[in-house]
Amino acid sequence: MTTIVDVAKAAGVSVSTVSYALSGRRPISAATRERIQVAIDELGYRPHAGARSLASRQTRVMALVAPLRSDLYVPVIMQFVAAVATAARAHDHDVLLLMNDEGPAGLERVAGGSMVDAFVVMDVATNDPRLPVLRRLREPTVLIGLPARADGFSCVDLDWEAAGRLAVQHLVDHGHTAVALVGPPPAAYERGTTYAHRFRTGFEVAVAEAGIHGLAVPCEPSHDGLAASLARVDTEQPDTTGFVVHNEPVVGTLLHALRATGREVPHDVSVLAVGPHELAEGPAVTSIGIPADEIGALAVEMAGDLLAGRSPQTRLVAPCLVERDSCGPARA
Repeated sequence: MTTIVDVAKAAGVSVSTVSYALSGRRPISAATRERIQVAIDELGYRPHAGARSLASRQTRVMALVAPLRSDLYVPVIMQFVAAVATAARAHDHDVLLLMNDEGPAGLERVAGGSMVDAFVVMDVATNDPRLPVLRRLREPTVLIGLPARADGFSCVDLDWEAAGRLAVQHLVDHGHTAVALVGPPPAAYERGTTYAHRFRTGFEVAVAEAGIHGLAVPCEPSHDGLAASLARVDTEQPDTTGFVVHNEPVVGTLLHALRATGREVPHDVSVLAVGPHELAEGPAVTSIGIPADEIGALAVEMAGDLLAGRSPQTRLVAPCLVERDSCGPARA
């Protein structure tokens, strides 16, 4: 294994000079720094992580707090995890993955051990109990979500209210005057999960502005859950011809259930899904995407900005709709 002594010999300088060049704690001439860098590149030297952390006062690790619960669609969560991890490596950081189970105690444990430089937190609730703890920590935090009080944090997310409005407007443009939202499980609303509430708000505002009928129902992510939610729509708003599905696992189940009751898509009813575009390609469902790659990359970039001393900011990504084969003109 190449050591700092080998680098010093190859560059013709002292070990302390190499150390100062790596840490930046003392000025080194450009010519000497270049010789050291050439030696590092040729020998493939990698500074010891612990020593580098002491020199820079950084761990080069970011903590990602990600939820893994039965009422969440894990494939989408893992898209965010992969996006954050990939972007972090591009910024010379590794990722420490934390589960939501530990709650505020887990955050304090990691921060107390000086294990990370910054936190990226997913599954944010409107009045999230973790936020008071995060405000007390030395490490900066980026939230993937938008709580009621975001002061002190950088926030990034899809513009969920705009997505809800876009979904309704797309169906209105096709002539639909009665639309239904098949939403996330009841637990998501009960927890105050921000994306669920913000999307439903956008949906309801757009329905009111368009002067049409609208109904929002939560849905358990199962065959029985979808059957119960569809039965409620058929009972409370039987003239529904447009469905917005904000619940990835039940998209295919809804298509089968509609067909089983004699409603063909898009001839009789239209269906628009919210989720990663590639998940809607199989059944060819018109979709509003969840840009996990973009949001994950932005979260890491914003964490870097906070570490550099820049002020917190909020960035909402505009929704993008991809038209496929599941939306058609409303039948008279």
